[in-house]
Amino acid sequence: MSEYQYYEFLAIDRPLDDDEQAAVRSLSTRARITATSFVNEYHWADFRGNPNQLIEHYYDAHLHLTNWGTHRVMFRLPCDLLDPAVVEQYCAGDQLSTWIADEFVVLDFTSDDDAGEFDVDYDAETLLSAMVGVRAELAAGDHRPLYLAWLAAYGTWERDEDVFDPGADDDLEPPVPPGLGRLTAAQQALSDFLRLDHDLLAIAAQTSPPLEEIPDNPRDLADWVAHLLITEKDRLLQRVVQGEAARVRMELLRRFRDETATVISAPTRRTVAGLLDAAARRRADRERRSAAQRAAAAARQEQARREAHERRLDELAATEDTAWSRVDALIATRKPAQYNAAVTLLTELQTLAQRDDRHETFMQRSSTLRQTHARKPSLIERLNRAGI
Repeated sequence: MSEYQYYEFLAIDRPLDDDEQAAVRSLSTRARITATSFVNEYHWADFRGNPNQLIEHYYDAHLHLTNWGTHRVMFRLPCDLLDPAVVEQYCAGDQLSTWIADEFVVLDFTSDDDAGEFDVDYDAETLLSAMVGVRAELAAGDHRPLYLAWLAAYGTWERDEDVFDPGADDDLEPPVPPGLGRLTAAQQALSDFLRLDHDLLAIAAQTSPPLEEIPDNPRDLADWVAHLLITEKDRLLQRVVQGEAARVRMELLRRFRDETATVISAPTRRTVAGLLDAAARRRADRERRSAAQRAAAAARQEQARREAHERRLDELAATEDTAWSRVDALIATRKPAQYNAAVTLLTELQTLAQRDDRHETFMQRSSTLRQTHARKPSLIERLNRAGI
């Protein structure tokens, strides 16, 4: 199988100018490059650029996908929208890392599966667009994507026992954000991309409080804005005029929600071992239930098959003489296909005789039939194979 790699970068907050596009163009002559995106596929070579540097200087989101099992997605956010200290709480080995580049915090989510080569059987170009919404969610104060990445990182321990040191068993989970039981579409896409086990997520969500879905009250928002300092309003308005309207909106909504949100008590933090063991038990229970359901369904199907067979035998019993005449007519055609039909009907007649304790009668009639057609070797061979 040939190698396959897919690279995609997105500029969200600010498009690249001509000089910046020329700089990234120097890294690949085949890439599809616009002011807001960079996309390229490789089947026999490697990308000459450094994704870390590109995300630091030009882009806000990056995806790397390979057919040997690497899934990597990166996001860059302004530090004043996502506190790097918050992100640090969720870092886990090489699977979730972060660093600061100037005024930005960079998040690096990676999932590797070395079980073998993988066929990329989905549209790679849809993946980043499906996940990129988590960047805005993080900017708005939703930390579920961070927890999902942390959980997926430790979930790899079940596939690779060497990915973490044994002492990590006693590591405590980071703060559990509300709403894990009801992910957004972007968060679900991220969870799937990072190969997060569904049972592990279900266990983690047990202590996650429900997410408040009360829309922002316009009156409360207006009152909050009215109390902002005039100098701050002037500064914000200036940024809007300079083209930062979207970022200013996110900042203000983030501050408003942080300052007016209801305080929720933090749930008791669990250990990594506790989460993984609970997920293993849940998985085993689910698989047992699934096996029991499959067995029950198979039993119902078998019962239905037996009942249908009994009905066919009842119908055959009512027309048994006609069936024997049908056997004679089929044999008289001297055609192989009709021989097969005759043997099938004789098999049903034999089963009927065994059910009704008339096996001797059947034996007599079938013996007479064999004698009558003894010079038809093809028919006799079929009767022998069928045990008639």
